[in-house]
Amino acid sequence: MTEPADDILTRPLGTGEAMPPALPPGGTSGWLARLKQPKAIAGLAGAGLLAVAGLIVALGDPDAGEPMARATITLREPPPPRAAPTLPAPPPPAVVENAPPQQRSADEVETASGVTVVRPPGSVPSEAVVIRVPPANTPRLAPAPDPRLIEQGRHGILPRIGEGRQRPLDVYARTEELGSGPRIAILVTGLGVGQSATAAATARLPQAVSLAFAPYGPEIDRAAARARDAGHEVFLALPMEPFDYPDSDPGPQALLTSQKGPENADRLAFLLSRFTGYVGLVNLMGGKMMADPAFEPVLKEIGARGLGFVDDGTSPKAAATPNKGRTPVARAEIVLDAVPRPEAIDAALARAEALARGNGFALASVGGSLMSVDRIARWARDLDAKGIRLVPVSVALRGSPGGSPGGSTKRLSKAD
Repeated sequence: MTEPADDILTRPLGTGEAMPPALPPGGTSGWLARLKQPKAIAGLAGAGLLAVAGLIVALGDPDAGEPMARATITLREPPPPRAAPTLPAPPPPAVVENAPPQQRSADEVETASGVTVVRPPGSVPSEAVVIRVPPANTPRLAPAPDPRLIEQGRHGILPRIGEGRQRPLDVYARTEELGSGPRIAILVTGLGVGQSATAAATARLPQAVSLAFAPYGPEIDRAAARARDAGHEVFLALPMEPFDYPDSDPGPQALLTSQKGPENADRLAFLLSRFTGYVGLVNLMGGKMMADPAFEPVLKEIGARGLGFVDDGTSPKAAATPNKGRTPVARAEIVLDAVPRPEAIDAALARAEALARGNGFALASVGGSLMSVDRIARWARDLDAKGIRLVPVSVALRGSPGGSPGGSTKRLSKAD
C-alpha cells in the first residue's frame, strides 16, 4: 500500500483520497457561513462570558447574588405616659398635749448651731448633748501680737518690754479667776508637733491649763493662736542640750554648752521668733545646759525681753545657774507622766492635790500625749467638788520675780 496509514484510518470508507474542506465563499454569506461553524459559535460565547465578567468586576454587582426585599417603615408617635395614681395624703400627726420635746443627737445640735467642734481624728459626738456656756466674767486673753511688745529681729518678730515696763509675761498671761482654796497649775509640754494630741489638748483641757509648743511644728503659729483663742495661755519650748547629748538630740537650733555666747544668742533669737503671744519659755530637755554657766546669759536675755522661764522638772537635778538678771523662774514639783501609764498619771494627780492642800499651791508638768490629755480631762471634772482650783502657770512666775531656776514653787506660792 502506497497511502499513509493515518489517511487510511481517518478517511470514510468508500471514498478516494482525502481532500481539505472547502472554505465558505467570500462576502457576507461567507462570513455568516463561518459564524455558523461550531468553533466560531464557541468562541463568540466565550468572548461574551469574558465581557460580562469584566463588567461585573469593573462596576460591581449591587445585589451580589443575595436575595433583596424592600419594606416601608412608618414612624408612629409614642403613647403618652400613664399618670401616676393619686394617693390620699397621710393624715397629720396627732398632737399630744404636754408632749416632751424631741431629743436631737449631738451631731444635729452642732450642725444646727453652726458651732465648729475640734475633736481628735476618729472621734465622734457622744450620745449625751452637753452645752457649756462660759460665765460672762470668764477672762479672755489679750490679742497677739501686741504692737507695743514686739520688735523686728534678724529671724522674725521678737518679744520685748514695752513702754511703762509692760512685759509680755503680764499682757499675754491668763488672768487667775477669783476664788479661794488650794491651787494647782499644770503645764502641758511638747505640743505643736503631733496634730491629734495638740487638737485634743486645745479642745478638751480646761482653759486654765497652760500649753507649751515646740518650735518645730509645720504650722506652729496657727496651733498656738488656736490655743490662745480657746483660752489657754501658751509657752515656747526651748530646746537645749541634755546630759546624754548627742544620743538624745533636742533638735535643730538647740542651745549647746559647746557653743560660744554669740552663737547661742543667735539660736535663741531664731527660736523666739517662731510664734508670738507666749508668756515665757520652758526647757525642752536641757539638763546639761541649765547646769552650765553658758545658760546664764540665756536666762538673762529671757528676762530682758519680759518673759519668764519654767523648769519642767524632768531633769534629776534642779539647775544651779545664778539668776543675776532676776528673771521670773519656777520649777515643776511633780512630773505627772514620769511613769507613762494611766494609773500612774492618776496617782501623780492625787499627789498634786495633796501638795496643793499642804502648801496652798502646786506646779506640775506633763507631756502632751493623748493619754495624758485624757487623764487630766477626766480628773478635772471633779475639782469643784474637791474644792481645788486650776490656775495658769503664769501665776508661779508673776507672783515672785527674781527666784532661781532651782527655786521651789512652794516658796513662790507663798510669795504670791
